[in-house]
Amino acid sequence: MRIQAALVESPGGPFTVHDDLVIAEPRPDEILVRMTAAGICHTDLSARQNWPAERSPMVFGHEGAGVVEAVGDEVTTVRPGDSVALSYRSCSTCGQCSTRHPAYCETGILALNASGARPDGTSPLARANGDTVYGNFFGQSAFASHAIAHRSNVVRVPADLPPAIAAPLGCGVQTGVGTVLNVLRPPKGSTVAVFGTGSVGLSSVMAAVAEGCAVIAVDPLPARRAKALEFGASAAVDPAAGDVAEAVRDHSDGGPHYAVDTTGQAEVISQAITALRRRGALALVGIGGRATFDIMTVMTKGLQIHGVIEGDARPAEFIPHLVALHREGKLPLHDIITEFPFAEIESAAQAASAGEVIKPVLRFA
Repeated sequence: MRIQAALVESPGGPFTVHDDLVIAEPRPDEILVRMTAAGICHTDLSARQNWPAERSPMVFGHEGAGVVEAVGDEVTTVRPGDSVALSYRSCSTCGQCSTRHPAYCETGILALNASGARPDGTSPLARANGDTVYGNFFGQSAFASHAIAHRSNVVRVPADLPPAIAAPLGCGVQTGVGTVLNVLRPPKGSTVAVFGTGSVGLSSVMAAVAEGCAVIAVDPLPARRAKALEFGASAAVDPAAGDVAEAVRDHSDGGPHYAVDTTGQAEVISQAITALRRRGALALVGIGGRATFDIMTVMTKGLQIHGVIEGDARPAEFIPHLVALHREGKLPLHDIITEFPFAEIESAAQAASAGEVIKPVLRFA
C-alpha cells in the first residue's frame, strides 16, 4: 500500500515529506492505522539529531491518533473503524509488564521503541523500489499518513474526541500527568514545583492543580509562566531573576513537598534538590545526560529521587482516564496545542525548537 511519510534522511537532517513509500500489511499482532493527527514531541526532535546514519532514512513520530483500517488475526482489542490513540510499545509478558509497570519493560524500552525496526530487525516501511525505510518508532512511526502499530500500544478513544487532543495523550500528556498521579501522588494541600513548563510540564501543572495542590512553575519563557498561572499555578519563577531554589522556597513556606524536572539539565536538577523540603521527592522526566548533585543534601534531607518513563502509566487504562479528565475540564489541552498541516512538519518542528509553540500537532487531510 502506498503512503505518504516524513523522512529524516541523515542524522540531524530536516523532515521531508515523500509520497512514494510502501507500508506492509499488518502481521497477526499488528494494526494498520490511518493517521488523523500526530504530536511532535521533544523526543522526536532530539532523536533525529543523533539518529545513526546506518538506520536512515527514518520515520519518527510517537504521538499518533487515527482510525483503524485493518487488524491482524490475533488482535481483539480494536477493530476497523475505531478511533485510536497510539502510545509506547511493551512486551506485555515480562516481570515489569505483568506487575503493571510496562514503561519499564524488561525486553527493553529502547529495543521495542527506538531501534528503527521491529524486534526481528524488519521494518514495515520501504520505498517504492524496495529500499528499506526504517520506522517502528515507539511501535508506530506516526509521521506518516498510515502507521503499523502493535496491539500493546493502540488504545481506543471516543470517536468524537478531536484528533489533535487524542494525539499527545500517548506520550507527553501521559508523562506529565502520570508523573503526578502515578508516581508522586501528592496529597491535597501539598506543594509541587514544576521545573520546565513545556507540554509535559504544563500537563504536570494541570494534574497537580486538579489534585488540589499549590503549584510553583519555573520556566525562562514569560509566555509559559503565564500559561502555568492561567492553569492554576500559585506562583511562577523566572530562573534568570536570581536564586531559583530560594525563590521556590519563598513561594512554598520552606520548600515544596514534591518537584518535577522536565528539563534534564544538571543545573536545574540541582536547583530542585536544593529547593525541596525535608523528605521531599523529585521526579526526573526530562531527557538528559549526566547530572551531579550534593549527596549530603539528599541524605540529610531524606529526599527521594524517581526516574520516570511515560508517567509509569499503562496506556490501555490511563489514556481513557486522561480523556475523562479532559472532558471534566481538568486538562485544558486545547490551550497548549497549535495545529499544523502535515506538509508543514519541518516548520512545526522549528517552531517547537524555538519555543514559539508549546505542543505542535500535525493534522492529516
